[in-house]
Amino acid sequence: MWLQRTITLRSRARGFHLVDDEIVAALPELRDYQVGVLHLWLQHTSASLTINENADGAVRRDFERFFNRLVPQDETGYEHDDEGPDDLPAHFKSSLLGCQLSLPVRAGKLELGTWQGIYLGEHRDHGGARRLIATLHGEKAR
Repeated sequence: MWLQRTITLRSRARGFHLVDDEIVAALPELRDYQVGVLHLWLQHTSASLTINENADGAVRRDFERFFNRLVPQDETGYEHDDEGPDDLPAHFKSSLLGCQLSLPVRAGKLELGTWQGIYLGEHRDHGGARRLIATLHGEKAR
């Protein structure tokens, strides 16, 4: 059985944000699947998706500090700056982290590890709402 839906994630400040609950809430059919895969595709080039620590908010703040040091916004010499100084650094961060995830589904739930959560990396100062294409494939419970 296949299901595909566009999910619009609410606008967030620049940084890394847990979005598991927002995604699961937009997919009530998930609970009907016994086994499967949820594929998430972020339709933006200035944000990213990744899996990491879900319990301590310090990890998400450290991620933001690390990626800002890795790809500084005030670096001179970037040619692509049509949308401001955060534009090209946001594209770099998106490419480093990626825009897609595949997650296992078991017994109607995402089969994340105990301390794992889905991060949206918002790499723009004012990125706005973000769209995901969620494709769920699997076997429904009988």
